[in-house]
Amino acid sequence: MARILCSVVQTSPGGLQTVRKGVKSLIDTDSLIHKFTRSRIPDKVFQASPEDLKKYGGDPQHPHKLHIVAGIESTQRLLHWENETSRMLGLQKAHTPQVHRNIPSVTVKLKIVKYLIRIKPLKLPQGLPTEDNMSNSYLNSTGELSSAMASKAC
Repeated sequence: MARILCSVVQTSPGGLQTVRKGVKSLIDTDSLIHKFTRSRIPDKVFQASPEDLKKYGGDPQHPHKLHIVAGIESTQRLLHWENETSRMLGLQKAHTPQVHRNIPSVTVKLKIVKYLIRIKPLKLPQGLPTEDNMSNSYLNSTGELSSAMASKAC
């Protein structure tokens, strides 16, 4: 810390002067807060911009209903709120896809860890599978939910 040397001259009632030397801090260290607090994320980060639509595509009038979210980075050595968010989203293991709804509460959580994840829309080319076909459905690497029964029939 920056310190300055100060000298204090005092005059006693008898006319003698005493000089006292000392070191005084420029910054009061008692008032410093040594806590790490969460940074404030401005609201404009969460608003969609026209540049994003051009870059990533998509239709703002008819957005996709489900996301496929996969972690691309390790969740070790992250800040505690990023660890909690990735744990809530089920992204502890890298490259393991998770399906999440496209709703504002999930989107806010995804934006907190956006540099750690890859997001793709879930495509349903054959529509939603029925309960009978649910066990035969699988997720392609292209983000499509396909049914094994439908592919055998074609």
